[in-house]
Amino acid sequence: MDWKIFFATFGAIFFAELADKTQLVGIGMSAKTGKAVNVWMGSVAAYMVVTAISVIIGLIAGSFLKPELIKICGGTLFIVMGILMLAGKL
Repeated sequence: MDWKIFFATFGAIFFAELADKTQLVGIGMSAKTGKAVNVWMGSVAAYMVVTAISVIIGLIAGSFLKPELIKICGGTLFIVMGILMLAGKL
């Protein structure tokens, strides 16, 4: 295993997800149900599926597109979504 890639990915995902909507949903679900273990297991399972899908898409896209183009498209999409959220359209 390439530990450098592992820890770089872990760090990027960990800090990107802090105080994200995902955590707010987990907090809300735990508070509402009182079943923290069930909420945790559901969250982990959902994130595993979402991550698997994104990794597969990245692998496929990476074979057709340059990584720089993927980074630019991702950043642009992120900015557009932020603007739409600020404008109340999303």
